[in-house]
Amino acid sequence: MLASLQPGLSARLDYVVPAERTVPHLLPESDDFVALPAVLATGYLVGLVEWTCMRALHGHLDKDEQTLGVHVDLSHQAPTPPGETVTVHAELTAVEGRQLVFTVHAADAAATVCRGTHRRAVIDTGRFHAKLGGRTTG
Repeated sequence: MLASLQPGLSARLDYVVPAERTVPHLLPESDDFVALPAVLATGYLVGLVEWTCMRALHGHLDKDEQTLGVHVDLSHQAPTPPGETVTVHAELTAVEGRQLVFTVHAADAAATVCRGTHRRAVIDTGRFHAKLGGRTTG
């Protein structure tokens, strides 16, 4: 980790929700999901939060490091229909060893979409893949 990896780093992501990021498309093999309204799926919202947090870290990790999400505590307070823009803000609020804590907020033109925290762990990419290799079969 570089010395510049300090609380206060932040990022913003503006994302226009496509139809294929709505609930019926989350797990199309599930009739339960397919029957639900076509609004931004919570699973995809989590991905947008993670993406925003990763963007805040650009230029602040060693070349052999990456981060992985390890904890999510988010509310999903309002639906966002396809075609609307959701804006996600993330701020690094704590560095606890190799654990990074972000405060996040997302909104669209009509409402606050989500609030919460997200925790990421800094990994050594090579070491991680070496350990993972013992767990995969192909």
